[in-house]
Amino acid sequence: MRVVFMGTPSFAVPALKKLAAAHEVALVLTRPDAVRSRGKRLEPSPVKSCALELGLPVLEAKRMTDEVLDALRGANADVFCVAAYGCILPDEVLTMAPLGCVNVHASLLPRWRGAAPIQRCILAGDDETGVSIMRIGHGVDTGAFCAQASCTVAGKTADELTAELAELGGDLLVDTLPALADGTAVWTEQDESLVTHAAKIEKSEMRLDAADSVTDNLRRVLASSDAAPARCVVAGKPVRVLMAADARPDAPRVEEGSFAVASKRVFIGCSDGALEILSVKPDGKRAMDAQAWAAGLQGKQGAWETLS
Repeated sequence: MRVVFMGTPSFAVPALKKLAAAHEVALVLTRPDAVRSRGKRLEPSPVKSCALELGLPVLEAKRMTDEVLDALRGANADVFCVAAYGCILPDEVLTMAPLGCVNVHASLLPRWRGAAPIQRCILAGDDETGVSIMRIGHGVDTGAFCAQASCTVAGKTADELTAELAELGGDLLVDTLPALADGTAVWTEQDESLVTHAAKIEKSEMRLDAADSVTDNLRRVLASSDAAPARCVVAGKPVRVLMAADARPDAPRVEEGSFAVASKRVFIGCSDGALEILSVKPDGKRAMDAQAWAAGLQGKQGAWETLS
């Protein structure tokens, strides 16, 4: 089967690799090089880097120009496959390939339509999430789906869950294409009464809060990202919390809004118990584990608070 693949971030890379191993990838479409780290240098997208390693033809585009449309037609693909491309596709693209255009979406639709399904499922405390192979429609993630696969959520960071779902989605996409080809795929329209929306994560949502529960604050840490990190102020110093754990039942008693250092471990008091901080990145300093951080906090007493 000839395939055009459209994708940009690391989430899309496993799908591209698995497609390339099983089918003929005629063209890879990805977003242009951009500043993707603190080095302020232009860097290729993860999908572009992967495509070049695989020796696949790559076209960079942030919108569907006439040149891009001509390239898509010239690929003579049987199907277009999309995974987090980051560009609105016009009807002409959606209907250009004989088998249409399918998307790998990182949720069990209709739950978590939108920009941040992985972080939203963590923040909501979902027991499971997954991936859906869906048609791209005019609304945000509104199309029918023909296949889904699930995994557990508990205890996984957003990065860990993203990597797991990326592999799951790549496998599911490759497994689903034969059913598209022979017409046996069964499409399910989404139940609008069950829809939840995965809005972009705002930085303010990720601020740790002593008035909230251990569970709520831990979920913020797990869902944390560079764009929206889990942060608070401890002993008057702003800090990003990289890893944490529910300290119950062996935690020392820590009052809500206070912190404690015990046996080189650091605990912050929440509304219903203590959250143990495992690693941090204080503003202006390198990341460090709790033992190193505890040395600087030793002997200090006082409060921790929400970042204003």
